Amino acid sequence: MTDSGQQSGPAHIADVARRAGVSTATVSRSLRGLGRVAPGTRERVVQAAEELHYVPSPAAAQLASRRTHAIGVVVTTSGRWFWSEVVTGAEQVLRGAGYDLLLYLVDEPSGRRQFFELMPLRRRVDAVLLLASSVSAREQRELRDADVPVLVVGGRVPGGASVRTDDAAAAGNAARHLLALGHRDLVMVCGTATDPSSRRTTRLRRSGFERALADHGIEGRVMVTHAGIDGGAAAAEQLLRNGDLPTALLAEQDELALGALRALRRAGVSVPAEVSVVGMDDHELAEAVDLTTVATSPQVLGHRAAVALLATLGPTSTRPADVVLPTRLVLRGTTGPPRAAAELTRPVRLAAPPG
Repeated sequence: MTDSGQQSGPAHIADVARRAGVSTATVSRSLRGLGRVAPGTRERVVQAAEELHYVPSPAAAQLASRRTHAIGVVVTTSGRWFWSEVVTGAEQVLRGAGYDLLLYLVDEPSGRRQFFELMPLRRRVDAVLLLASSVSAREQRELRDADVPVLVVGGRVPGGASVRTDDAAAAGNAARHLLALGHRDLVMVCGTATDPSSRRTTRLRRSGFERALADHGIEGRVMVTHAGIDGGAAAAEQLLRNGDLPTALLAEQDELALGALRALRRAGVSVPAEVSVVGMDDHELAEAVDLTTVATSPQVLGHRAAVALLATLGPTSTRPADVVLPTRLVLRGTTGPPRAAAELTRPVRLAAPPG
């Protein structure tokens, strides 16, 4: 305080305590609305705080309540559009509820191991959204030891809460669409099943495809490639080189489908007149290239996950259930009936990349 009685800098809780003639603990209880403070004392504290323009420290409030008002969002792969959309959907809900987001990208296997061993989330967040298709037993133990609510988005942890889509059903619906058009020579292009960030999704989507074909007495082919547009292009180029082009191609992810479309069109293959192509997830570019796909609504997935997680932090602290969201087939221009049998042996030559 200066001689004029004006505060020379930001007021502290001790200044309020001196002005009101109480302890700092009484100031804290009074301003937080807690009990065991006489009405007259509380009024005196509030008046002193107003006179001194005292603003309680957020950090102090967090320590008192043991809440950080932060949510840890762990993304186990940073390269996919799908997960960025999930984060967008979750962020809209969480920030609207007054929570900050701490985003952790752990897309390398070594970085993922180190993250779960060190668990930097401890004591820094109130809850965790884990964006991952697969979670190992060791990772599950580390998450339990963090002692905060955890919700898995996109995958499933036994006995834990999750929000995900029915990947097997989604791929099965896409395959049945192609079968209904009359296709019997089908190839599914998948990412590698050893990728820890998506192996569960890969396994389920592949099983849905194979089951749908088996129901029709058909044994489909499966090609494994690396993720992304380049992986889809590489798979299509291999089929072209082998002269083994199917009448229909189902890609596990839209990025793979986009790459396959690029390679087929560069080679002069007409889609869907010669080859039908279906993707999965309804990527933001899917409509631009008229791609038939299965919409998995990742923003909705993130939104629902955030709402479920916030329920664990509310007054009643309800435990979220295992939620499975539906998918829908989006029909566009890359699928049609199979090409005429007479054209099946027409040679297809790879075109040189432009430039």
